[in-house]
Amino acid sequence: MSVYSEPIARLINELAKLPGIGRKTAQRLAYHIITLDKSEAIQLSEAIVEAKSNVKYCSKCYNITDTDPCSICDNPKREQETICVVQDSKDVIAIERTREYKGLYHVLGGAISPMDGIGPDELRIKELIQRVGTENVQEIILATNLNIEGETTAMYIARLLKPFPVKLTRIAKGIPAGADLEYADELTLSNALEGRKEIDV
Repeated sequence: MSVYSEPIARLINELAKLPGIGRKTAQRLAYHIITLDKSEAIQLSEAIVEAKSNVKYCSKCYNITDTDPCSICDNPKREQETICVVQDSKDVIAIERTREYKGLYHVLGGAISPMDGIGPDELRIKELIQRVGTENVQEIILATNLNIEGETTAMYIARLLKPFPVKLTRIAKGIPAGADLEYADELTLSNALEGRKEIDV
């Protein structure tokens, strides 16, 4: 028998499904939500529904956006000949915070991870190859996470891009091995971009 009433138990269960939210945090959030004014609770629920309804993937770079193409792809001041390849949209935000990178992005939607059943076909690698083949791309920066999955993905992409006349670089300096980009500070990411190294495959 649950110690919570059914609506609160359901709210806790749904909140606990969010990444990084354990049962205790879900319980605290649930009790915070039910103490909100009704108008505040409605605003929260409407914001969630609106984000889910109006947010989509950019048809060019696959970043999360409410416009297509996204504001980065649609900005003529961005360096069109450079593409930074990242795993997730959160990584785009992390790199943009540095204010150092002026090129375009390509969001893969994850990393190769056989243990999780994620192979190359589950990622947007084919779309990246198509962009390189049809756009005037001079440099690809592989900015996948510096862990086993990220390194595997970067090497796989590097091999596929070897026949193309593009410069391949990998972020290096400043990012500790095993780290996720979204948790890196702006200075560390700036150093990593500045110190990127050309990939030899």
